[in-house]
Amino acid sequence: MNLQYKTIVVTGGGSGMGRELVIALLKKGAKVAAIDINKDSLEETVRIAGDYGINASTFVLDITDKSAVEETVKEMLVRLKSIDGLINNAGIIQPFAAVNDLDDKTTERVMNVNFWGTYYLTKTILPHLLTRPEAHIVNVSSMGGFIPFPTQTIYGASKAAVKILTEGLYAELKNTAVNVTVVHPGAIMTNITQNSGLGGPKVDNNDKNNMALSPSKAAQIIIRAMEKNKFRATVGKDAWFLDKLYRLAPKFATNFIGKMMKKSLAQH
Repeated sequence: MNLQYKTIVVTGGGSGMGRELVIALLKKGAKVAAIDINKDSLEETVRIAGDYGINASTFVLDITDKSAVEETVKEMLVRLKSIDGLINNAGIIQPFAAVNDLDDKTTERVMNVNFWGTYYLTKTILPHLLTRPEAHIVNVSSMGGFIPFPTQTIYGASKAAVKILTEGLYAELKNTAVNVTVVHPGAIMTNITQNSGLGGPKVDNNDKNNMALSPSKAAQIIIRAMEKNKFRATVGKDAWFLDKLYRLAPKFATNFIGKMMKKSLAQH
């Protein structure tokens, strides 16, 4: 997909990887409709974009509210006239706890943001995308969407649902002008723990011991996958490695991740 002059919707555009996606798309010559639940964060994204920010529009939205999603998309089409692409990036994690120790409210919130929010935006925008000469849907899953991470089981289930939704859409839209890509990021240097309402310290992006990928690098990989109309993209060496390992030996990979998670949690 040639992104120049296209209008792309990005959820979670107020911080982290979403912010980097917005800025990178603007630099590609696209117009961007940035969505986030936090108004101040969206305004900061536009400020950081500098002169490129003239092609950014912001929309404050709770993506778990179906009627609000529908109204916002109507507003977008009035203001922007058309939509050529959607990147469903917004997502949250769960508290680091076993399923047995989670309450239903927490579980529902994770599913609502990660799956239903993605579904609502996709379902609402898709009819319009089908009218465009070229369009694209990118849904951000996770490496937790194809391999289980103990104490993030519900998060993983929500991202696995995103994976299958996206792959199903790909098959259904194969003979249309709408391309579909599922993305599986590994560890990214974002403040997803804090943004998920779980507290904790902010990520130190200058920490040399932090092996996670930078949000800007992750955004570049995602946009490149969009430009090349890829079916699937892993982001980061950890996601690539675990994808291969899980396909080769799923039980071994599951036990391996379990040990790594236990060790990591013990250190914190």
